[in-house]
Amino acid sequence: MIRPPLPDFSHESAALGRGCRVVVGVDEVGRGPLAGPVTAAAVRLRPGRIPPGLNDSKKLTARQREALYDLLMAEAQVCVAHASVEEIDTLNILRASHLAMQRALAGLPEAADFALIDGNLIPRGLTCPAQAIIGGDARCLSIAAASIVAKVTRDRLMVDLAQQHPGYGWEHNAGYPTKQHLAALLNLGVTPWHRRSFRPVHNILYQDKSITH
Repeated sequence: MIRPPLPDFSHESAALGRGCRVVVGVDEVGRGPLAGPVTAAAVRLRPGRIPPGLNDSKKLTARQREALYDLLMAEAQVCVAHASVEEIDTLNILRASHLAMQRALAGLPEAADFALIDGNLIPRGLTCPAQAIIGGDARCLSIAAASIVAKVTRDRLMVDLAQQHPGYGWEHNAGYPTKQHLAALLNLGVTPWHRRSFRPVHNILYQDKSITH
């Protein structure tokens, strides 16, 4: 069985070779869940201090992600940012995820000269040139690093929220529409952390209004 290639530093090296000094990978997590914010991370890796084993966060175990998160926080420049449930419902999930990416980039201790963005779109309003890379978390080390930091941060947040709103299984499903989560929506109702613009949540709210009127 042939394993897919691991992400590499070629995109960063190309930008550094063009004279860019601060090259940053950006990724987000949390577009699909019914609850919670969308979270983005911006990571600047330092050549010679790149933790081994970086990969697309979806291809790592929770324990591997946690270990790499700690290494990245120690060895890289990192900023994490969110877009709220209210912003998701107001803007739409794509615009909100791009807003979180902008905030993560803007919060770095040094302004980025060049950003490597996971996906096929460059967020509007970036203050630096950028390149969109489809499947970037599996191809580009800085984006892989950002995917790990964003996922660990958001997963921890959802565990905290699960303690405030038990029954939805957020500590396990991170707000994604699992059977447990959908059943709890019907039985327990909608929390302030649910995205009202997402169909399963919207439908429950609409049904409730239809019944009460």
